[in-house]
Amino acid sequence: MIYISLSESETFAFSFALGKNTKKGAVICLFGEPGAGKTTFTKGFTAGASSFPPDKVSSPTFNYLHIYEGTVPIYHFDLYRLNNSEEFISAGFDEYLYSNGICCIEWSEKIEDLIPPDAIRIVLSHVDASSRKIAVNE
Repeated sequence: MIYISLSESETFAFSFALGKNTKKGAVICLFGEPGAGKTTFTKGFTAGASSFPPDKVSSPTFNYLHIYEGTVPIYHFDLYRLNNSEEFISAGFDEYLYSNGICCIEWSEKIEDLIPPDAIRIVLSHVDASSRKIAVNE
């Protein structure tokens, strides 16, 4: 599925709807260059999937992981600074991939060899300054 978002609010609405239809145990893998909208996507997704307040969602760039305790726990990873999947495993993060919550992983390519086969892959890319292409399972 490909969706063209013309604004941050449209990206939020799209990801909110996707979150509403995502079940516990899902792994959402987000791919895209800096500024493509991964964190905006995660805010909407988290609000839809767990009713967690979107204004409390931020990128965990320096911590690697934020846990949002809504109606369903959301494990939001930002792996930008991670070197490889061995670091992910040594931190014990691989356990979250098979938990009762939902994992949202920015920079998923850093752990490509650990991504479950049934993960939902989302690629966000710039169309122009305010528009984004969102490709689901591409």
